[in-house]
Amino acid sequence: MNADLIIHSAAQLLSLAGPHPRLGDAMSELGLIEDGAVAVREGRILAVGPTAEIRAEFTAPQEIDASGKVVMPGFVDPHTHAVWAGDRANEFEMRLRGATYMEIMAAGGGIMSTVRATRAANLDELVAQSRRRLDAMLAHGTTTAEVKTGYGLDVENELKQLRAIHTLHQTHPMTLVPTFLGAHAVPAEYKGRADAYVDLVVEEMLPAIKSQIPNLKSQISNFKSQVFCDVFCDEGAFTLEQSRRVLEAAKSLGFGLKIHADEFRSLGGTRLAVELGAISADHLVCTPPDEIEMLAHSDTVAVALPGTPFGLAHHEYTPARAIIAAGGALALATDLNPGTCWCESMPFIVALACRYMELTPAEAIVAATINAACAVGLATEVGSLEAGKQADIVILDLPGYQHLAYRFATNPVRTVIKAGRRVIG
Repeated sequence: MNADLIIHSAAQLLSLAGPHPRLGDAMSELGLIEDGAVAVREGRILAVGPTAEIRAEFTAPQEIDASGKVVMPGFVDPHTHAVWAGDRANEFEMRLRGATYMEIMAAGGGIMSTVRATRAANLDELVAQSRRRLDAMLAHGTTTAEVKTGYGLDVENELKQLRAIHTLHQTHPMTLVPTFLGAHAVPAEYKGRADAYVDLVVEEMLPAIKSQIPNLKSQISNFKSQVFCDVFCDEGAFTLEQSRRVLEAAKSLGFGLKIHADEFRSLGGTRLAVELGAISADHLVCTPPDEIEMLAHSDTVAVALPGTPFGLAHHEYTPARAIIAAGGALALATDLNPGTCWCESMPFIVALACRYMELTPAEAIVAATINAACAVGLATEVGSLEAGKQADIVILDLPGYQHLAYRFATNPVRTVIKAGRRVIG
């Protein structure tokens, strides 16, 4: 049978095939095939198996010899803020001198600093700055990523961010999943009037974003994801009641739901996510035990962002072992953003998760691939190497999968295949 591409002779091929999301003990199951191979045609996976079997059944004009290397699905990053303008390096230095994240926000820095820079940038500038970050993500093996708005905080600039995400999805190899995060912070012009700003999000922003979704889907023929709405439910951001209002309005308009919750203080955001059927609840650093149990008995994926407490020099991380023990679905993401975690590397996130969240290398890989795909509603398309799925494949210059977590601060990715096309290496 003819194929377009065969990758063969992998020391280890990690298929991640099987039920999704992986829960409990199943998070250690990688679908590992020694001397593995994968056949690809027209951007889709034809078959996965031992090299001898694949080469006996398929021929292809292009072959990649993966001897001594690990072949696995492309990483899925289910929580990023990758589209922004400017930087906040000065705030990093302020934190090193003792200022807290909340103190910087209260002084007009933090998210509002990036809002000012993003508002000032035109669409072309915003796309150009963001494209460089996507290039770095792709080079580190990320083939699918969720990207949020939330640095516009008015109708015009939130739509500008959405257009930037749309443009990048069309013109960059990565698959981008858009999320509207108008309720990211209360902008300066609404200081002291948070409820009035929530009125704007619910009554003007959400309908404006909704009106653009048909255009986005019609112009991107391979776009299969839902468009999501997120809200930052935490101390210094939005209350539980304000968050409920935003998410209920979004749900009524057909958005999928996500939530930033329990990063600094638990306000009940995880409970709200489960109640409303959110696809994911993210951060979850201080989630109480009863809400972890609720999460475990739901379809909501817990998305941990270990790069963020690391970036803030905090010592508390998502209680991953408790979530897994309860039977919850756990995913990993970078939280790529200019203030607390400018990190484009999912391999580094895997390394952090093993050290500070007590995941095994296998669990971290599951959390960064198939479970992460579940957190953006694309598990039937990406996140594993199975017949019929999109051929998003990375080849790591490592002798075994444990080395992905064992080593850090270097890039192990040598080749990236996106939808069957070699884009890196």
